[in-house]
Order: sequence, then C-alpha cells, then structure tokens
Amino acid sequence: MVHSRFVNREAELDTLRSRFRSDTADLVVIYGRRRLGKSALVREAIGDVENAVYWQATEETPEVQLADFVETASETVPLIDDIQRDWEALLRALGREDAVVVLDEFPYLIQSDEALPSKIQRVWDLHLEGTAMTLVLVGSSISVMEEKVLSGGSPLYGRRTAAIDLPPLSLENARRFYPTDDPDTILQFWGVFGGTPYYLRALSPSTSLPENIRSHVLSEHGVLHNEPEFLLRTEFGIREPQTYYTILRAIATGKREANEIANFVGVDSNTLGSYLSKLRRLRLVERDIPVTANPNATRKSRYRLKEPLFRFWFRYVYSQEGKLAQLGSEAYERLVEPSFSDYMGSMFEIACQQALPSLISTTFQGIGYWWHRHHELDVVGLGTDGTLVAGECKYTSREMNEGDLADLERSAARIRWTPEDGSEPTLHYCCFCRSGFSDGLRAAADDRDDVALFTPEEIVGRVSE
Repeated sequence: MVHSRFVNREAELDTLRSRFRSDTADLVVIYGRRRLGKSALVREAIGDVENAVYWQATEETPEVQLADFVETASETVPLIDDIQRDWEALLRALGREDAVVVLDEFPYLIQSDEALPSKIQRVWDLHLEGTAMTLVLVGSSISVMEEKVLSGGSPLYGRRTAAIDLPPLSLENARRFYPTDDPDTILQFWGVFGGTPYYLRALSPSTSLPENIRSHVLSEHGVLHNEPEFLLRTEFGIREPQTYYTILRAIATGKREANEIANFVGVDSNTLGSYLSKLRRLRLVERDIPVTANPNATRKSRYRLKEPLFRFWFRYVYSQEGKLAQLGSEAYERLVEPSFSDYMGSMFEIACQQALPSLISTTFQGIGYWWHRHHELDVVGLGTDGTLVAGECKYTSREMNEGDLADLERSAARIRWTPEDGSEPTLHYCCFCRSGFSDGLRAAADDRDDVALFTPEEIVGRVSE
C-alpha cells in the first residue's frame, strides 16, 4: 500500500516522451473523462523537458486567456512577451523555438473562440509542420474533443500524430492506493472506488472500507458524495440530466437489456439509443455482447456501468438522500451491508475476466460474457490455440461444489465457436469463488487437467504480478 505521487502510465509516458524527442512536428491529443489524471500525466512527462510550456485554460474571455498564456509561456520562452496577443503568432513563435506546448482544458478555449481549431490548423500547415515543435491538446469534455478535434469534420482532422484516450488505472496499479493487503478486501475497494486517480487519492489510508464509504460517499459532506452528479452536469449541462440519471440508476439496479431500461425510465426504445450512445461516449456505460458473437451482426446486447463509483452511487446514494440523512453513521450497516455481496457479484466477474490471461497460459483473441437462452457464463475466453475457457464466478458465502462444475459443463456445451484452424475447441473449465471449494470439487480438479480453481488470493495475486 504505497500512496505514490504518480503510478504507472508507462505506455502513455513513453508515447509522449518519444514525441518530445522527435525531430519532426507532433500534434498530440489527450482526452478522457474528468478525474483520470490527464494533467498529472502531461506534467510528469514534461518534468525534464527544458523548453516545455504547460498552461491550463480557464473559463474566461479570449483576451484574458491569451494574457494568462503569455504570462506562463514567457517564463520558459521570454521572447513570447513581445509577440502579438494572437494564437497564430504565439504558436508560430514557439514553433521556431521547437518548444513543447501543452494546452490543458482545451475545450475551454474552444468555448470562448470556436474558430481556434481552424486557426491552429492554418498555422500548423503553414509554419509548424516543418519544425520540431510538439503541441499537446488536453481535454476532459469528451464530446468537445471528439467533435472539434478528432472527428472528420474538425479542421485538425488528420494532423494529429498521436492520440491518448486515457483509461482508469488497472486493478494491478489501483491496489497500491487501497489501505489493505487482504485479497478479498482489495477486490471490494476496487468494486467501489475503481481505478480513477482522484477517487483513489481521496481514500483514508488508516481506515476500513466501510469507514471510507461512510465518510467519502455516504456522508453529505463526503468529497465523493456528489461526484457523479458533478461529472454529468459538467458534460451534459442542464439538458435532461434526470433522464441520464434514471438510465444509470436502472442499469445499476440490474436492468441491463434495452427494453428493461426503457420501461424503467419511461422512454421509447428508439429514443433510449441516443442516451446510451452519449453515456458510452463518456465511458460510463459499456455494451456487452456474447463473446462469440459478431458485434456488427448480433442483436444481443446488455449494458453495464463501467465506472465502479457510479455503479455504487446510483445503487446506494441516488434518491436515498433522506434515508442517508436519517440513518447517519448507521447508513452503511443498514443500506449497504445487507446487499453488498450481491453488488460485488458483477464486479467479481469483471476482475476474473481481467485476470484470466495471467491465470491460463494461452493467448486470447477475446474474453467476456456469453449467454444463449437460459444458459449464461460469467467468463469465456477464446484462445488463439483453439482453447475455449469457460468460467463461473461465485461471490457468495458458500463454497462452490461439484454441482456447480456440472452446471458449468452443461452451459459450456451450448457454446458454438470454431477456432481459426477449423478444428474442434479444447474445453477448459475455471471456477472462481470468494469462499473456496468443497473437498469433492477440489478432488475433481486434482484428478482432471481441464479444471482449475481460483479464489481472490489467486485472482488478485496474478493480476498484480
């Protein structure tokens, strides 16, 4: 449990530093929802770069933004102070210095000057492309970054040399922030706080999971108590926020198919699609299909919340303010604890899916869920060597037994998948269980080469290696 100032992101740092060292011009775009550490990433990357200018925009007038930028840039490149207060002139001058220029919160600049992408495109094409300058555009508004910077209709389209869609930290790296070494408790911390750096830094290192949940999420004074509402209003403004909230609540409480969600929310199924599309673009909702299906052909879809804290908040906090205030310090024991194992069930499944490549020695072309009619499997891996891994997950207080293995085998027999070489798949069965396994199931696994058993200790241990 090390509360490091900066954790992992090696691949992203390598990408940025290689562009900084390049002898050619580079335009790098970094985007992703708020709280993921985009600003920390670029500050870490430019730490040893002598001619780097890092500036974070604010929601002010264009004149104030330009003045603030000049004040910051002139600390690194003094001649900037004598340049005309104009983005094209300023960037052209910095290009002559082969500077690394980071414009953080770039959407704020676009909001105050919609023509800015066109101005950057013009100065890039005419003057900067022949320099060794690196221009880094960073943004937390995914919709603005995609529409105004990355899309085919943007003036900057085709000019970027690298793009980083920053994800949350993996369980392997996020666990360093969790105040525990117990594998099951690590999974529980991950199931609530996930891998978003801002949420991880909020954790109290000397207190338990229940106390962290009480003080940071359930309490009206908690730093994360209103976090989902803040992020949604920041991204969508006042445009139908209640509809988005209700969709997220529906998914968080187990309504995963489109018709179930639409009925709960009270919207037409066709209308629901546009809402889900926006939530998927924000990386809050993810579409699941059977891992063996063609994503462009199948109609089988289920939706789940991708960010653990949102899943927890929409299940236990949203619309529960009155109860939380009334229960006070007992809110966790009364509202959360009775159903927390059920809440953790789907998070446990995702952890098992993520751990599978380290648990089973093969290369996978796909890992995910599978379902067909009344049969459903939590973990299915399609190996490039023809191995078909079928897994069942139980986050319960009871041990898995031989009956669970028999159910797993029956469901796996219904999977229709042909390896690339046209051969029959080789089946391998995995049982994942929080509470261990019966003597009979252990004996069966010892006698067979195609059965493997994993508890949180193996799952978390393998993920963190």
